[in-house]
Amino acid sequence: MKKILVLLCAITLSVAAFSQEKMDKMDKMKSEKMGKMADGVMMKDGKMMVTKNGETMQMDKDMKMSNGTMVMADGSVKMKNGKTMMLKDGEMMKMNGKMSKMKEDKMMKHK
Repeated sequence: MKKILVLLCAITLSVAAFSQEKMDKMDKMKSEKMGKMADGVMMKDGKMMVTKNGETMQMDKDMKMSNGTMVMADGSVKMKNGKTMMLKDGEMMKMNGKMSKMKEDKMMKHK
């Protein structure tokens, strides 16, 4: 009877340990995925910012995206087709030239 009880406790503890380890790995993967921003440029608090390899810094020169779109340091954008626009606060252009809207929680992380 004692052996069965000890065996049951050992199984319970090992299952709990494996389950915790799996949750830790999942949490780490989730935080890495959510924490790392995509490379690109964004307008934040009236300033143009560049994100490369997870590092964000102020944009100091004009950049050409892979699709031919030009993004100027003042936030103006000239598409390959000649159309121009101005980035608004919270808008981001990825390096491939696609526009996206920054989520508020990601903007707060990079203050």
